[in-house]
Amino acid sequence: MLISETFYSLQGEGELTGVPSVFIRTAGCNLRCNWCDTPYASWNPEGAERSIDDLVAEVRTHPAHHVVLTGGEPMIAKNIRELAAALRDDGRHITIETAATVAPGGIACDLASLSPKLANSTPDGRLPIAWQERHEATRWNPDAVRAWVDGYAYQFKFVVSTPADISELESLLASLGRVIPPHKILLMPEATSLEQMRERAAWLGEFCKTRGYRYAHRLHIELYGNKRGT
Repeated sequence: MLISETFYSLQGEGELTGVPSVFIRTAGCNLRCNWCDTPYASWNPEGAERSIDDLVAEVRTHPAHHVVLTGGEPMIAKNIRELAAALRDDGRHITIETAATVAPGGIACDLASLSPKLANSTPDGRLPIAWQERHEATRWNPDAVRAWVDGYAYQFKFVVSTPADISELESLLASLGRVIPPHKILLMPEATSLEQMRERAAWLGEFCKTRGYRYAHRLHIELYGNKRGT
């Protein structure tokens, strides 16, 4: 498998914030989010070939029950289902962080962390128009989202830049035809710095209170800043 990086840290986002976890970041993505904070796994994917046995052996070197499969987009990674199965057989709790553009297909997963991309993610002029069109056509796949919601414990984790983003995500969720409890909807401020995060948190946190959504802090930025391996 082409793996961009592995590291041991605290989960920085979502329901399991603060839980020590081993992160396995696959290289490659079917989207090109404008604000992507891991371009080395998406815009310019890089990594090294790793075997499943090697990855499981590395996980065992850490005192962690939780493993996070992330990317890029882990669901397009070669042998991702075999890796998840091996981690399940090893007794690990598996979180899959995905944009939910690809259906699960029975993959081993204890928490599906679903992050459908909003219009704020569409790439700018740094990429050819063909990539912009591909991103727009791919970023929302309601059938795949329904498959995750119907089959797995899940959380929705949205990156929010402006209040307009919230109207969009509410429209997308309503179109699913599923009852999504408000506490399963986590809103994260789009930010790569502590200052920017706190600025957006001021209004985003208040909005979450009005809807019953969860405000999703980004603990890794608070603790380590915007850098790799955290």
